[in-house]
Amino acid sequence: MDILRQRSAGRVEPGAVAADAAKAIERCRELAQITDVAGETTRTFLSSAMRHCMETVRSWMEAAGMQVWVDAVGNLRGLYSGDRPDAARLVIGSHFDTVPNAGAFDGVLGVMMGLALIELLEGERLPFAVELVAFSEEEGVRYRLPFIGSRALVGRIDDELLARQDAEGIAVERALREFGFDPAALASAELSADASAYLEFHIEQGPVLESKDMSLGVVDAIAGQTRGEMTFVGSANHAGTTPMHLRYDAVAAVAQWIGEVERVALTAPGLVATVGRIVASPGAGNVIAGEARASLDVRHADDTVRASAVSEIVDLAHSIAHKRSLKAEWHVQMEQQAVVMDARLTRLVEESIRDTGVEPLRMVSGAGHDAMIIAERLPAAMIFLRSPGGLSHHPDEAVRQEDVANALAAGVHFLRKFDEMVTRANA
Repeated sequence: MDILRQRSAGRVEPGAVAADAAKAIERCRELAQITDVAGETTRTFLSSAMRHCMETVRSWMEAAGMQVWVDAVGNLRGLYSGDRPDAARLVIGSHFDTVPNAGAFDGVLGVMMGLALIELLEGERLPFAVELVAFSEEEGVRYRLPFIGSRALVGRIDDELLARQDAEGIAVERALREFGFDPAALASAELSADASAYLEFHIEQGPVLESKDMSLGVVDAIAGQTRGEMTFVGSANHAGTTPMHLRYDAVAAVAQWIGEVERVALTAPGLVATVGRIVASPGAGNVIAGEARASLDVRHADDTVRASAVSEIVDLAHSIAHKRSLKAEWHVQMEQQAVVMDARLTRLVEESIRDTGVEPLRMVSGAGHDAMIIAERLPAAMIFLRSPGGLSHHPDEAVRQEDVANALAAGVHFLRKFDEMVTRANA
């Protein structure tokens, strides 16, 4: 197609890549059948389904003319070399793992979009190389810690992370070894010195674009996150013989606290707070719970607002526990600061979308993405695609083919602009 060199052709219309968009969607649906749990799409870090998924996509990457390898943390990586050995490298990436009972497009679509762009080159070599990365872990399902794949690329896999255990007591280090990797080689997974920028395509996972009847968004910033667990400790006792005023009910305390979490979240625009998991012990219907553990997830684009909300929510837990003669214990599992996307690269993305005839929406991502980790090392930018129904992390997650075609056309324009930028730098 010689799609980049034909600069005189002007705008790349989304219709010109409609078939490529349909192919990317079909590939996502094919990969959704590769799962750890029959009848649903569930693919976790270093599982057998993950290995199968990597093998499938590896064959597609090799057919596109890429040098392909799996790094020491299980990221599938392919290099489409530039026209010179010392060429700068554009990294395009997203993740392969899923939440339990997921949809077909979260993460995987971004990988298929990058692959589609490379296939559109039809062997044409550019003044820069393109590295496609399919991260092995982003969701944090198996180890309750997200971004293991992208952390490896920026050198953030430490002994504490390697010692972290899953629900079966298997440490990350052991899981790596059992999968066939050498934890001592993790440094080899870090980004090449030639890497100069990072681009990620992702479904929005929310309702904003659809509510505005817009196809694509440009991410200005990714909200910071605090994740942790609040534990209320009381005393288990018989549900029938213990009077209400003599109970030390941990579940009653956590229920009261959840209402306060919601109230605090409503006090600041853009603030969200979620209790998504509750575990009561001993967990019998006729026993007053002596302990209740509840997850907490707080996010905001302003770290000061987020920190203030977390502090208030934790204080409220201690106050509720004190009034009920219980104990409250707060354990932080993750603190991730808000990350602003690179201004220059983001403008390039915005211009590229407009070049297709589509008007983009500037927006903040409430969801975390690998881009917020890679941004520690490289200028990073993100393109969001509309999520029909605002639905994600759900089997009915979907995309519109027109939006995928719009994003692919924008990607072609982005490669053109990046080509021109690198060519000027090399002149």
